[in-house]
Amino acid sequence: MPLLQITTNLSIEDSTALAKDASRVIAVMLGKPESYVMVTVNDKTPLVFAGSDEPAAHLKLKSLGLDESKTSDYSTHLCGFIQNILGISPARIYIEFSSPQRHMWGWDGGTF
Repeated sequence: MPLLQITTNLSIEDSTALAKDASRVIAVMLGKPESYVMVTVNDKTPLVFAGSDEPAAHLKLKSLGLDESKTSDYSTHLCGFIQNILGISPARIYIEFSSPQRHMWGWDGGTF
């Protein structure tokens, strides 16, 4: 269910390790089984933020039943995670949150 997409203009030495760390973080943060979490990492992506190509990141978090009242907390948590792991300032991170309807999220030949 939860999908976290991380896009950055940095070159990441071990993107698999980052994805695994992020998977655990998302599972705990959302209180969902890690067996449903998917994480993608796109590094070395041309990314300009505020007219600068300094380190930046764009995250997308999509999950069924995402609690809109907690997106500020999720933002704090995710920005802290990215800053800690990649050294990117939270001021240079955008995060998109979305919560699709169950019939709009497919898995295993069906939908949720």
